[in-house]
This record gives sequence, C-alpha cells and structure tokens, in this order.
Amino acid sequence: MNKAIFLDRDGVLNNVVLIDGKPHPPQDVSAVIIPEGVQEALNQLKSQSFLLIGATNQPDVARGATSKTKVEAINNKLAKQLKLDDIRVCYHDDIDNCECRKPKPGLILDAATEHNIDLTKSFMIGDRWKDIEAGKNAGVKTIWLKNSYLERKPPRSPDLITENMLKAYEWIIRQ
Repeated sequence: MNKAIFLDRDGVLNNVVLIDGKPHPPQDVSAVIIPEGVQEALNQLKSQSFLLIGATNQPDVARGATSKTKVEAINNKLAKQLKLDDIRVCYHDDIDNCECRKPKPGLILDAATEHNIDLTKSFMIGDRWKDIEAGKNAGVKTIWLKNSYLERKPPRSPDLITENMLKAYEWIIRQ
C-alpha cells in the first residue's frame, strides 16, 4: 500500500489573500504564490515515496464568486509546479451537506481508495480547523500550519503545530 501527504490548497500549497483577517483563495492563476519552502518540502516527501494529494474545499464556485475553470487552472498550475499526484476538490457549500466537504473525510477517503493508500501511514497538512478535522475523521496524522487568521474555531488537537512546510517535513520523516 502507498503512503500519502494530503495537502490543503489555499494556505498550504499557495498563499491566501487575507481580507479583514480572513483567508481567501487567489482570484486566478496570476495571483498564485507558492510559499517559501513548500517546493523543497514536497520534493523531499516525494523522495521518501509519499504520494502528494491536494484536498481542497472551493465553495466560491457554488456561491458564484468564481468559476470551476479558474479553480482548475490554479490546481493545474500547482499540480505541475509541485509535482502533485492528484488534487481532490469539493465545489459544494456547507448547506449542501455533502460527504466531500471538509471537515468530512470524503476527499481523503476517496483518494485513499483510488490510490491504494494506507491511512495509518499518511498525513493531512492544513491551515484551518476543517482540514485538521477531516484528517482526524479519515484516520491520518494531522499537521496544522499555524497562522494569524481571525477564525471562529481553532483546530482541535492536531498532532503537530508548526509554522511552515519544512518543519512539517522534518517531523513527518521522524515518525
């Protein structure tokens, strides 16, 4: 079986746009900025035989604030530049009550089935509480990339709290 790193998109693979302390995705491909250390950390994880799988909520599509085409263009850029094996996307909003919207584990569980992933040897890296809950609900270890967002709810008991992907990588290889 394979082992994987599940990665939230906005705030992990690319920088968020902060508006009044709240994180938002970039509006298009030209606004995508990959944080320092992400490329290096993912290359190292890849060299340790981890699959790299994006797992992202993109409710702005359901809300009409962006298009699926723009989300897919951003995902394609990230997948190519960061050598991701897959990116799973939930385009629903909370009211849809779907199984794929984090904090539910659907994105992770579906990818695990398709890619033959051993969840007990896998990790979820996220910047918000929903990422950490989705990882816990799927049975993977969780890493919260600490930030300064104005959030209503903090993550509940991540396995690691760190500031960047390089520190996350160092912790993962010690597990």
